[in-house]
Amino acid sequence: MRAVNVLLRLFALLLLLAAGPARASVYSAELSQQLLHGPDLCAGAPCRDVMPQAHKFSLRKGRPSYVEAIAVGPDKAERVVGYVFLSTDVVDIPAYSGKPIITLIGMDTRGIITGVRVLKHSEPILLAGIDESTLLKFIDQYIGKSGDAKLEIGHGDEASGTVGLDAISGATVTVIAENQVISRSAYDIGRQVGIFKTEVRPAPRYTALNERLSWQQLLDEGSVARFQLQRKDVGLAGDATYIELYFGHLNVPTVGISLLGEPVYRRLMADLKPDEQAIFIIANGEASFKGSGFVRGGIYDRVQVRQDPQSFTFRDTDYLNLYGLHAPGAPAFTESAVFIVRSANFNPAWPWQLTFLANKADAQSGAKTFVHFNAPYWLPARYLEGGRPHIVQPEASWRAIWKGKIVQIALFLLVLAFTAVMYSQRDRLVRASKRKHKPWIERPRHVLWLVSVVFLGFYLKAQPSITQVLTWFHSLLHQWKWELFLSDPFIFLFWWFIIVSVLVWGRGVFCGWLCPFGSLQQLALSIGKAVGLGRFQKLLPKPLHDKLRWLKYVIFAVLLAVSFYSMETAEQLAEVEPFKTTFIVGVWNRTWPFWVFIGAILGWSFLSERPYCKYLCPLGAGLAIPGKFRLFGLKRKAECQTCHACAAGCGSHAIDSAGRIDQMECMLCLDCMILYYDDHACPPLVKERKLREKHGQALTPIDAGGYFIALDSVRDALKAKAASSAGEKP
Repeated sequence: MRAVNVLLRLFALLLLLAAGPARASVYSAELSQQLLHGPDLCAGAPCRDVMPQAHKFSLRKGRPSYVEAIAVGPDKAERVVGYVFLSTDVVDIPAYSGKPIITLIGMDTRGIITGVRVLKHSEPILLAGIDESTLLKFIDQYIGKSGDAKLEIGHGDEASGTVGLDAISGATVTVIAENQVISRSAYDIGRQVGIFKTEVRPAPRYTALNERLSWQQLLDEGSVARFQLQRKDVGLAGDATYIELYFGHLNVPTVGISLLGEPVYRRLMADLKPDEQAIFIIANGEASFKGSGFVRGGIYDRVQVRQDPQSFTFRDTDYLNLYGLHAPGAPAFTESAVFIVRSANFNPAWPWQLTFLANKADAQSGAKTFVHFNAPYWLPARYLEGGRPHIVQPEASWRAIWKGKIVQIALFLLVLAFTAVMYSQRDRLVRASKRKHKPWIERPRHVLWLVSVVFLGFYLKAQPSITQVLTWFHSLLHQWKWELFLSDPFIFLFWWFIIVSVLVWGRGVFCGWLCPFGSLQQLALSIGKAVGLGRFQKLLPKPLHDKLRWLKYVIFAVLLAVSFYSMETAEQLAEVEPFKTTFIVGVWNRTWPFWVFIGAILGWSFLSERPYCKYLCPLGAGLAIPGKFRLFGLKRKAECQTCHACAAGCGSHAIDSAGRIDQMECMLCLDCMILYYDDHACPPLVKERKLREKHGQALTPIDAGGYFIALDSVRDALKAKAASSAGEKP
């Protein structure tokens, strides 16, 4: 029990240490409602930090909102010297955590960024040991750059006009998201205040089509769009529909007449000015797109139309009643409206979005914040003379990441494929091996361990982690975003490999063959043997092992339970994993307790096989549970129930006294399968071999069941073959 107490104390000490050095001062910081949504942004935000030349700041204005930074001269004259804005007022781009990095940005009247400050983030990668000063150093690169510059992570390119930015090692997804946040926010505000000019767009010219279409035809061609939110999308319990919207552009004759009928359509068009556009909305569900707080003279604060950086809101004078729809098959609705966009800056020939603002409840804290949900719309090409204008859509950031790493991805897939093929041919490999000579097993595995540590771990930083499991649990429960997980191609592909291999073969293919930190421990054991430590290399006694192995399951359960209370606390406790320190952050970037922890694990690994994997790894515990239901396990014989040869040589202590293999603990080293076919090592085969040799009988091949093929069956087969040959002779 002394070893148990030592391990528990080490674990507790590590958790206490993790809660200190790993904490980031703005991780999930509490921001006031005044700062987030109030009229006086700078009453709650450090605006002067990002605009030091200003003496005072205006209230929020514009859509998206910003504040004017005002300098006061010696003569008391005031002049606007720039603009300060909160990123979440402009864009809502999730980072690796699935939540946005809330950033305060300052920009002068020339469009030059004067300051950037992160107010709140939820990035586990920053919590996991990357000092916050590294993030501050990264965002300092934006100061002095133009808000309309093409800023990209990595090397710049003069030919395309892009400016390169240094990334944060181990936090690529985070910095790509933050780059988008800062760049798009600065550009959008710059366009709104007139610093950056928008391109001139020709007025739309509609074709002479004048058809009568059904509701389904309008939906199929895209002239009517559908948008739906479930209760869970806004943090509420249940799967019922929160709101279902249908909307479209009415100025096009075919669409307008099909929906409104010709008399109503003609009357509507006659009332519109040349630059005014009519949009219809109908809805069902428990929420209202008109909002409950509307008052005469106010605005409808739940819906907006957005095109590029500009948003268009609706006042009571922009609203018309919509009493019914004429298109055959149109659904019933509980709420309807026709809104008029009164701006020459809105061009319906270009794509636009209907934005619905909802009050979303945070699943953990219960706090409610406004969240934008965007539904895209673009008129079908057949209604526009010359078709739709050519638009180069910005590429999703995850696509750019994948394209930039195509060579590494190909090599990574090659490693995964090689591993899968190797293990799928295990029966042939173990048959070609002997207990004391197994090059077809040992050499490929040592190569894989080396590749895993150097290429997967240190180079690609593709070390799966329990924090990803926790993130996925919460994403499944709250809001799943593929883009979030696609942003790291290696982790994304690795996890698909892990899921498939665990369900087919068990966790041992990943844990025993490919896990970078597991491979590092295995290489340490091999090095220890090579330098003469073999005689000191021992396993813990089996009874003690059987108690200690449950510790990793306890750690996994604690982390999962705590994550539902606080992801921040769970991510701090996840420092029990040495993966981040070893591969992502670097031991040299951590404090001495982490050096001691990793040093202790690797030091123990020189003398015993994979101690961390067997006793502490919560990721291994999480994978072992579904691995219990794998499709294929290792083979056993009837004699295994009383024979202890395999159990004595099992480095994972995964074989019990009755010869059963605990597939949840097995690392699939295949040593027991080598014995299974080795007639000089497997006691039942050794006995049979010696008996045959004594009586001068032939040694037949060993069948799939692990036994010599019976001599009687061989004799019968030879007789049948001889009879068949005799029957074929004339």
